[in-house]
Amino acid sequence: QVEVMESGGGLVQPGGSLRLDCAASGRFFSIDAMAWYRQAPGKQRDLVARTSSESTDYADSVKGRFTISRDNAKNTAYLRMNHLEPEDTGVYYCNVRGRSTIINPFSKWGQGTPVTVSS
Repeated sequence: QVEVMESGGGLVQPGGSLRLDCAASGRFFSIDAMAWYRQAPGKQRDLVARTSSESTDYADSVKGRFTISRDNAKNTAYLRMNHLEPEDTGVYYCNVRGRSTIINPFSKWGQGTPVTVSS
């Protein structure tokens, strides 16, 4: 069973910074990708950033401001968010994809962590 836990959300003023952490735990064979999604009030959940062994991708709206990184030894991904804007407000969810055994894939969501950018 794989568990995903996010942390680091909160209230920040426009122009400020936050770092979100996403930790995967439990029994699994490998992690293939870790990603952050954002769901603003009344809107769908959209990809913010994703990292895998093949590539790192960002939504256009966060390029140059957000950085995703990963510590493979800790099975943890980080999202460093700089120059935050009110439009960045929402609940941030971490998604982890991998394999529970060599042939069985999994995709697990965390419970989400809220980010509010407001003065």
